[in-house]
Amino acid sequence: MENEEEAFRLDIKTNSRVVERQALWAGIKPGMHVADLCCGAGKVTSILHKLVQPGGVAIGLDGSEKRIEYAKEHYNDNGIKFEHRDIRNLLDDVVVFDFVWMRFLLEYYLSSSFDIVKNVTKIVKPGGILCLVDLDYNCLSHFGMSPKLERTIFAVMKYLEKNADFDPYAGRKLYSFLYDLGYQDINIDVTAHHLIFGELTDIDAFNWMKKFEVISKKVNFNYEEYEGGYEEFLEEFNRFFVNPRRFTYTPVICCRGRKPAT
Repeated sequence: MENEEEAFRLDIKTNSRVVERQALWAGIKPGMHVADLCCGAGKVTSILHKLVQPGGVAIGLDGSEKRIEYAKEHYNDNGIKFEHRDIRNLLDDVVVFDFVWMRFLLEYYLSSSFDIVKNVTKIVKPGGILCLVDLDYNCLSHFGMSPKLERTIFAVMKYLEKNADFDPYAGRKLYSFLYDLGYQDINIDVTAHHLIFGELTDIDAFNWMKKFEVISKKVNFNYEEYEGGYEEFLEEFNRFFVNPRRFTYTPVICCRGRKPAT
């Protein structure tokens, strides 16, 4: 998804009320020290920071220098810290936290998602909470599109699984990750992250069309069912998506667990 507008896309699509609900459900409380891993544009970090006041601390870590620059420019106030850090590598020099949050990351690391969570466990203090949030059936649940468009979208996703390490089914794996790592008091929440019907909002239009535009253009995929290739495919998807008859939804799965105290 890397492009010049990615930080902006991440920023405007983030619903503050949804993030607050998820974090409160997971057990965030005032006074906690919180890490927001792969913090993106920094908006979520700022929300978590508010939820741990008074007395709490929030830090956002992200592997993209552009994201960190954006976060510092837009959300670097009230003591929030942002650091450029690749969480796939060792985190031995990072302090431990009461609450560690990882949202919409593992979908990009199909082959190494469990290893990433195992590595992240190092910075969860004994008795602390790790919350994983990711989508299931990512970009795949639509009704009202032509069979050709539906087949092509599924084929593109299969291509991304094989060639770009993308996982459209990351959400369903989160429980097993925490279970296998020995976490306790594991709980699950499943809701609709995308629920789109009727007239399209400006935010949903920008978010979805930008996703399909960027991903479809970058992958070396042969749009064999479309004589006009990528451009014709994108045109049909955009026509489908602006139609108020269209129905689109994506489940989001939140999984939280407590690291054993001993």
